[in-house]
Amino acid sequence: MVANGVRQAQPPLRLTRRGRAVVLGLLVLLASLASAVLFTTASRAEEPPTGPPPTIVVRPGDTLWDIAARTLPRGDGQGAVDELRRLNGLSSSVVHPGDVLILPRAA
Repeated sequence: MVANGVRQAQPPLRLTRRGRAVVLGLLVLLASLASAVLFTTASRAEEPPTGPPPTIVVRPGDTLWDIAARTLPRGDGQGAVDELRRLNGLSSSVVHPGDVLILPRAA
């Protein structure tokens, strides 16, 4: 504004009560949307894998040790054999050609 040839400073912008309520409402809405997205993403990470467990068919000449070495390549061979026995309800390490064994899901 110019009054008598002198430029006057504009008053600072001020929010009314309604303006503050609108800004607060928008911030609450934004925070709610962000937390909803984060919650659904985090809850999906904890879901167990869906679908049937992985399996393998025993071939002639296979042993439980061979299958454990092929399908569970980690350092503990006996632990892998024990895990296969537990998953399949085997009382011994004897398997026969054509047997279908359940494998542990990959972690």
